[in-house]
Amino acid sequence: MKKTILLTISLFSIAVIQAQERIITTAVPFLTVSADARAAGMGDMGVATSSDAFSQQWNPAKYAFAIDKQGISASYTPYLTGLANDISLGQITYYNKISDRSAFAGSLRYFGFGDIELRQDASDVNPPVVSPNEFALDGSYSLKLSERFSMAVGARYIRSNLKVTTGTEDATAASSFAIDVAGFYQSEEIAYNRFNGRWRAGFNIQNLGPKLSYDNDEISANFLPANLKLGTGFDFIFDDYNKLGLTVELNKLLVPTPQNPDLNGDGAVTDEERSQNIDNYRSIGWVSGVFKSFGDAPDGFGEELKEVMYAVGAEYSYQDAFAMRVGYHHENIDKSGLRYFTLGAGFKYTTVKIDVSYLFSASKIPNPLENTLRFSLTFNFGDKYEEY
Repeated sequence: MKKTILLTISLFSIAVIQAQERIITTAVPFLTVSADARAAGMGDMGVATSSDAFSQQWNPAKYAFAIDKQGISASYTPYLTGLANDISLGQITYYNKISDRSAFAGSLRYFGFGDIELRQDASDVNPPVVSPNEFALDGSYSLKLSERFSMAVGARYIRSNLKVTTGTEDATAASSFAIDVAGFYQSEEIAYNRFNGRWRAGFNIQNLGPKLSYDNDEISANFLPANLKLGTGFDFIFDDYNKLGLTVELNKLLVPTPQNPDLNGDGAVTDEERSQNIDNYRSIGWVSGVFKSFGDAPDGFGEELKEVMYAVGAEYSYQDAFAMRVGYHHENIDKSGLRYFTLGAGFKYTTVKIDVSYLFSASKIPNPLENTLRFSLTFNFGDKYEEY
């Protein structure tokens, strides 16, 4: 489906921009969208869930605890289905356990905006058509530092090809790189009175890297969506067939908060003040921006707490062959305002696993993934490793 350039510029963003002055926006927000249906079915979380082939996006340290030696996965997510039918996010991932203690993985994530007509006005009969896109190519290495704790490092190359040629301007794609540092803990199976259980916990500091600019100009560059994920969970293991996992996750962008544009404090904001405020914000370096993000909210600690997103999710599995999932994701109304419930299911037969998920909005803010089915396909093969 072909669209006008106006729709592209105004609507293709993860965060919905409202009248608030201090919503944090970043470049390449597609990096924060859940690519796999398992995580999507649990409220878009994965930093502390059990290991799977899609751990690359959420916490690559989980690969050190993978049961299967190798795995390859693919996913497809339709995007903004209410607007167009050719916008989507796709991802392929591969991991390999080198030994019982270590693993490496890689993935390719591609976000396509479909075909866009560059109309000057309604009279254009044969307008030029462009197909903007973004992609990220990354790899990771994970290692068990003890029997129950692992860490991982990851590197990512990011390329954004969204700039459109206009007049004498070129359409050179922008690129950057980023690193991740992650950790994961999984306890032994513990015997309680009526069931066995296992604790899980994880963290991931993601997308730490230089800002992205189309014009090689630091002032006009945008921050990458650097973020800190923290999560914990518990598996109720009722018997050899039935298991219930509960997980909670917190997520905070490691990006500075836009400041109050009323620079002289007189209660009125002029165009000059607004422009200067934007320039001041864009002049912040990405390294200092990470540290500023923990204490720069104009309204203090209360506003910092509003920037923390949280999700809760549950996954019931039977014989590791069938799974049902539910989740809730919450973001403060003064920031992005996205709140939604999710449902999901998974089916496994021998080495093949299929996952699906569905999202229901719980706020008045439109969600670009509302009423959208997401699909994932996973193949696991090779030797089996002990989980406990």
